[in-house]
Amino acid sequence: MKESTNAPAPTEVELKLALPPSQLSALLHHPVLAATPPVQQRLANTYFDTPAGDLAAARVAVRLRNIDQQVLQTVKTAGQGGGGLSSREEWEWPVPTADLDQAALAKLPPFQGALGECIAALRPTLSTDFTRRSWPLVWQGSHIELVLDEGEIVCGRARAPICEVELELKAGDPAALWTLAVELASDVPLRPSDTSKAARGNALGRQQWPLPAATRPAEWLHRATVALDAYHDSQDAAHLSAAQQALDALAQHPQLDGAARSEAATLPSALDSQGMPSTAYGVAALNLARRLAHETALR
Repeated sequence: MKESTNAPAPTEVELKLALPPSQLSALLHHPVLAATPPVQQRLANTYFDTPAGDLAAARVAVRLRNIDQQVLQTVKTAGQGGGGLSSREEWEWPVPTADLDQAALAKLPPFQGALGECIAALRPTLSTDFTRRSWPLVWQGSHIELVLDEGEIVCGRARAPICEVELELKAGDPAALWTLAVELASDVPLRPSDTSKAARGNALGRQQWPLPAATRPAEWLHRATVALDAYHDSQDAAHLSAAQQALDALAQHPQLDGAARSEAATLPSALDSQGMPSTAYGVAALNLARRLAHETALR
């Protein structure tokens, strides 16, 4: 955790996976986790933005988190990556009360330009409340924290469930995130997720789920992943159709080589009619995402 806003921001590298709630038991009994009891915490989070949504437009998140009888203030910037993997700057420090530390915000790089003028207008816009179970793992020589979050996103009257796995690299090779994710997805029907909790909450509040444009293979995979995230939050069948169309376009893309084409061809038929993945979907999507990683910015 970073306790000073004057030092360079640490970079958070993590891989996010959506987990069907019906598969919680399968994950908890997976051999990677079953032998180690998790640490369990309750997290209550409030996100801030201006009435005009300036932070969301800039893809910057400002959050106050209540955890273990303390309050942490966090700022995250836009991520780079795709297929569930993201790399982003993050500043985090303790604050004495549940009020924004506006003076510290003003010192951070994201607020040195036009966003600096928005600090005084920041107000609570959404909340996320969830139980987090975490396991510190050593996998292929790398230190990874696996967390399982279960709870809810609330924005006004709109709500969406949280049931997701995050693999955060603490030390070592980012490649270990991919291999651990594939190990889990081989037995549990997980799928990559490219939409942060804050972005999900913002979309809920607006009741709008815009999808990123796509031309290259990585962009089509990203579009399909975001469309699936949107479908599960909105229950709008148009987003499920958009995901299938993106997967079809990806499978037929002329820039894919033989191995990538085989993985892409697996995806369209590996989702059920409710947009739920099979294990074949998760493994193929993760392997393909690894091949295409860092070609597109996250939305």
